Amino acid sequence: FFPQISCQWYCSQKYETLDLTVYIQCNCRIKNEFDTLANAKILLSDCLACDNCMTSEEGARVFQQNQKELFRILNLNKKCDTSKHKVLAVSICPQSLPYFAAKFNLCVNDAAKRLCGFLKSLGVHYVFDTTIAADFSILESQREFVQRYQRRNQEEHALPMFASACPGWIRYAERVLTNLVTSHICTAKSPQQIMGSLVKGYFARQQVGNSDLFLPLYSSKKMGYCLLLFMEFTCALFCVPQNLSPDKIFHVIVAPCYDKKLEALREDFYTALYNSQEVDCVLTSGEIVQIMEQKNVSMKDVTEVAVDSLFDEIKEGDVVRHDGKRSDGYLEHIFKHAAKELFGMDVKEITYKALKNKDFQEVTLEKDGETVLRFAAAYGFRNIQNMVLKLKKGKFLYHFVEVLACPGGCLNGKGQAQTEDGKPDKALLNQMEEVYAAIPVRLPETNMHVQQMYQDWLEGMDSKKVQETLHTKYSAVNQTANNLDIKW
Repeated sequence: FFPQISCQWYCSQKYETLDLTVYIQCNCRIKNEFDTLANAKILLSDCLACDNCMTSEEGARVFQQNQKELFRILNLNKKCDTSKHKVLAVSICPQSLPYFAAKFNLCVNDAAKRLCGFLKSLGVHYVFDTTIAADFSILESQREFVQRYQRRNQEEHALPMFASACPGWIRYAERVLTNLVTSHICTAKSPQQIMGSLVKGYFARQQVGNSDLFLPLYSSKKMGYCLLLFMEFTCALFCVPQNLSPDKIFHVIVAPCYDKKLEALREDFYTALYNSQEVDCVLTSGEIVQIMEQKNVSMKDVTEVAVDSLFDEIKEGDVVRHDGKRSDGYLEHIFKHAAKELFGMDVKEITYKALKNKDFQEVTLEKDGETVLRFAAAYGFRNIQNMVLKLKKGKFLYHFVEVLACPGGCLNGKGQAQTEDGKPDKALLNQMEEVYAAIPVRLPETNMHVQQMYQDWLEGMDSKKVQETLHTKYSAVNQTANNLDIKW
């Protein structure tokens, strides 16, 4: 099935009633301290991916996105050659925290602090929460929908608008559905990739020469201590504020699904000037737990450490989330914003109407007896297929669709809450949903840091820099001649 790279690759396909999972597992073994850690695995949740979806180059790079790559950087930072040292930053997705909280029977705030403490005990320098990146993504998606709605009579592809946060859906759309839907996909980057821009763009510019991040470890404690004092003294005398080059940061995302690994490899998220991806490595929540198991560490035994923020010495407070039961809540936020901006209506609560199943629901706004907005949430590929079929037949009534590849949404990502045989751990998932629902909701518009960054860093909300930093473009990807001809 799969082209030879440097070792034997196997592509297995598993078809189920509600979803189609394709995964690639590398059989190459590297003998070292972390040999028992799983090799890189990509689960394209419900995706139609086989050899037609991933190139050999992508496969080789996906193989690098595992725990061993994290430890490679940690080990480099211990060596004397400071030119190879990296500032190691880890950003955690909001849908991953309920997994750690439920799995270790902790409240979500304690889980966040203990996870931060564990990562820093490994040698990670900064641990961030990606909620601020989702703030930007939602705000940009809201504005784009209103603009598309206002242009709907002039532009054929203005509506419907499809959400762009799910990489499994985006890959399927670009490689299988092609021009039918790509022009309808929202151009706002996903929270993961906006976080990449924040860490390697905004955060890097705030950094100054800091000896603490690059001090080597020496076998002689006495020599190391003396050298440490000398370097700190000279740094205090001579270090001046300077931007940290993006390629000096190794940025890791902790996410609930494997599809995020492929998203991090996209060419449009690469800066040639610095030879640097916005996100260098994606690890799933389950892969972090594997590291804990390898090191015989339980979350309950880890010291709590406050999560870092992107702003000077400020630490994050309690965990917050956006509207939405199992995801970042694009549908709810865009619906309420559009109702206010387009029709002057304040919507406090949204009522979902389940259609064929619980993963396909719609929301409508009525004004003067007329339906003026019709939104839908389509989770899992069975519902996505039905949605696309209606679009092809010209019977598509929706203005916006929140599309997610995983049935049940992001909490049910294949990188967490799975049993050993790859089935969803329903009991754990129910606990995760309860934990997530109990997290306080914060509207993106109320985040003062975001508003300030629009002005100070992005040069205004309508600037060219906003388009370059927070947006991208999705387009059809040409397939090779031997691709499978898949019809639905």
